[in-house]
Amino acid sequence: MAQTRPPARVLIYSATAGFRHDSIPTAIAALKTNGSDINVEFDSTEDKTRFTVENLSQYDALLFLSTTGEILDDAGKAAFQAYLNLGGNFIGVHSSSDSLVNTTFYGREIGAYFDYHPALQNATVDVLDNTHPSTSMLPAEWHVRDEMYNFKSDPRTVGAVVLLAANESSYVDNGIRNFNQGTPHPLAWCQLHGSGADINKQGVAGRSFYTSLGHLNETWQDELFLSHVLGGVSWVLQGNTTRAMNPSASVGNIAGQSQSSSSSIAGSSTSVQSFPAITSQPSGASFYRSGSTTAIVTVVAVIVGFVQYFTFS
Repeated sequence: MAQTRPPARVLIYSATAGFRHDSIPTAIAALKTNGSDINVEFDSTEDKTRFTVENLSQYDALLFLSTTGEILDDAGKAAFQAYLNLGGNFIGVHSSSDSLVNTTFYGREIGAYFDYHPALQNATVDVLDNTHPSTSMLPAEWHVRDEMYNFKSDPRTVGAVVLLAANESSYVDNGIRNFNQGTPHPLAWCQLHGSGADINKQGVAGRSFYTSLGHLNETWQDELFLSHVLGGVSWVLQGNTTRAMNPSASVGNIAGQSQSSSSSIAGSSTSVQSFPAITSQPSGASFYRSGSTTAIVTVVAVIVGFVQYFTFS
C-alpha cells in the first residue's frame, strides 16, 4: 500500500495595523474548510509573538491574509527572515502588499508594494499563464468585482512571473500613477525563489506567490477564486524546500507530529492532489537534519536573519 504524505501546515497571519477588511473571518473559514482538498492544515493567528524561529519552523508556508501596516516587531521580522532562510514558503493575499513597507526583505518577498486602487467595480482580469496551478481553472478573461490594485514597482524586476493582469479597458481608474508597475498591469504573480538566503549552499529559498484579489466577503465564497488561492498554496509547497514534499528539509510539518495550535485546524485529506507546474522548477532542496548539523544550520539561519533584518530593513 502506498504511503500517503502527512498534510502540509500553513499559518494564516491576518493582523492589521491599518485598514481592516471585514472579509478576513470569511476568508479564514473558507481556507480552513477547503484545506483538505489540497492536503493542507491551516492554522490562523493575529498574535505577532508567535513569530519565533521555533514556532515558524513547524510550518511549510506562511500566508499573509489582508494584512496592513507594521504588523511585526523587530524580533518577529528577524524570525520571519530566518524562516525564509531555511526554505520557508510564502503566500500573500490582497492588502498584504500594504504591510511592512519599510522592511527590505519583505518587499523582495512580496514582489511589489501596493500604491492605490480605484473604486471597487466590475473588471476583467486577463490570464497570462494558464498552466500555473493558480490559474489553470480560470477563463482566459475572468470577470470579477474587486479592487484593481496599482503597485509602486514592477514585480518582474525581482524575477516574478506575472500570472494575472488587469484589463485596463474594462474599468475606470482616474488616479494618478507615480510609479512604473510595468505592462501588462500585474495583479498576481509567483517567484520560484523568494528573499530567503541560500544557507551554506544546502538549499534554495522557498517559493513566493501573491494575488491582489480578495477584497469582498462574496469573493471568498466563490469557488473559482478559492481555487485560485489554493492553487497558489499548492504551487509554493511543490518547491521541495519544506517537509511537506521533502522529509529532509529543515522546516515544515513533521510526519506523524502534526499539532493543534490555539486556533482550530481543518481536517486533512488522505491523498495529495497533483498539479501541473510552471517550467524551470528547482530540484528538491537538500537540507541536513541529523544531530548537530541541524542545529548549526538553524543557528546560521537565525544569525543571517538578524543580520539581514537589522542591516537592510
